[in-house]
Amino acid sequence: MSENIKAAAKEKEIYKRALDKWGTELQIVMVFEEVAELQKELSKCLRGKDNRLEIAEEIADVEIMLAQMKILFGIHEAVERHKEYKIKRLEERLNL
Repeated sequence: MSENIKAAAKEKEIYKRALDKWGTELQIVMVFEEVAELQKELSKCLRGKDNRLEIAEEIADVEIMLAQMKILFGIHEAVERHKEYKIKRLEERLNL
C-alpha cells in the first residue's frame, strides 16, 4: 500500500472517530463555525490586512470539516461528480 493511500485511510479513520466522539449535530455546528471563521478572515483581507496564514488555517479547518460531512452523509462520490460537472461548466463559461 502506497504512503498516500495509507495517509488517506488514516485521515478518514480520524474523521470517523471525530464524528463518533462528538456526534453528528455538534460536527455540523462545527462546519458552521469554521466557515464563519474563514469568512471573518476573508473580510479582514478585503479591509487590507495581510492575513494569508490565518486564511490558510481557516481553509484547512473548513476542508477537514467538509471531509467529515462527506463521510457522515456518504456522499464522497456524489460530491466528486458535482465538482467535475461544475468545473467543466466554469471552463465553458470562461471560454465564452
